[in-house]
Amino acid sequence: MKKLILSAAIVLGSLSVNAAILPAIAISQSVLIQDEFTEVAADAVPAAVKSTVEKSFPKTKLEKAYKNEKNEYKLEISNGDKKYTIFTDASGNIIKK
Repeated sequence: MKKLILSAAIVLGSLSVNAAILPAIAISQSVLIQDEFTEVAADAVPAAVKSTVEKSFPKTKLEKAYKNEKNEYKLEISNGDKKYTIFTDASGNIIKK
């Protein structure tokens, strides 16, 4: 009986020692994907995109327009002191990024 209790104590003791020795390692990884946009003139923005901006964001002014290889537009608009950045495709559909 003494051997059984002694062996149980040794087994439980060794399990708790092994659990305490394992180091905790935290690994983090981040990926930043950014499409390259080049600035274009406001006249180069398609009429469908301009129409979407006028309907969705009334009383705003188009400050700058950018275009990438996928024919997506990054538009910087302003309404008084507030400035916004929106993304659309060539058809005028708003893209969430």
